[in-house]
Amino acid sequence: MTETSPGPAPAPSPGYGRAGRDLPKAIASGVVLLAAIVVSLVFWKTAFMVIVAAAVVVAVWELHQGFRAKGMDLPEQPLMLGGVVMVTVAYIWGSAALVTATAVTALVVMLWLLRRGIDGYVMNSTASVFTLVYVPFLGSFVALMLREGGIGGGGLDNAGVQGIITFVLVTIASDIGGYIAGVLFGKHPMAPVISPKKSWEGFGGSVVFCVVVGWALVVYLLDGSWWVGVLLGLIAVVMATLGDLCESVIKRDLGIKDMSQVIPGHGGLMDRLDSLLATIAPIWLLLHYLVF
Repeated sequence: MTETSPGPAPAPSPGYGRAGRDLPKAIASGVVLLAAIVVSLVFWKTAFMVIVAAAVVVAVWELHQGFRAKGMDLPEQPLMLGGVVMVTVAYIWGSAALVTATAVTALVVMLWLLRRGIDGYVMNSTASVFTLVYVPFLGSFVALMLREGGIGGGGLDNAGVQGIITFVLVTIASDIGGYIAGVLFGKHPMAPVISPKKSWEGFGGSVVFCVVVGWALVVYLLDGSWWVGVLLGLIAVVMATLGDLCESVIKRDLGIKDMSQVIPGHGGLMDRLDSLLATIAPIWLLLHYLVF
């Protein structure tokens, strides 16, 4: 797709700098979100599920807005309600309930779209099922992770809380390692058509950071074997990178820069969730069977 511009790009707003975003707002938003997550996990981890459910609803709304650029119209109501149900049943009853809820939600969405008639049915159904899998289904693995150690309680000694901390920090390590190595050494683009700023040198930095952080968290926080931590880091860096690239492809295909501006200084929620959604399922699978 060839991108066109109506005229010269506007001058960057004060405080944006090389980051391309309003750093004071970005930092403030990040601190507020992190504080809400930490408080919920430490005092009553079930409250964290409210944050997850809200994130699913917002993410579905963002994808709906983005897909409209290509003439696709997602049925928001059944997707949002079904997504919340999927997250909830995954937390309370586990993976079997999640699979059932996903199948039922997909059928309900396709039946819901029948009311609109024949025109565009296949396109909208396909986009809806894609959204269902991409956001609520993958997001429900956060609920499965948090479910480890029981569905109540909280605190750093809870297995579910430890799993969430491990999953979040190792994914963040991929972003930090890639950014630092990319800025300092980046010369060879990894996928110039999809993401021009992503380099192989940056990927190398992500690998180092992920492996080190994964090893440290598994050994010292989860009391697991060192090789599980190394394997966790390698899986996380590959999946986080793929998640970031897939999100970039989606936005380029839709012709948008950010999914929305719902988070001040950051853009859309999906712009922050791309790597997390990609890493949670394999990380949960690894920890569930090799650590917990």
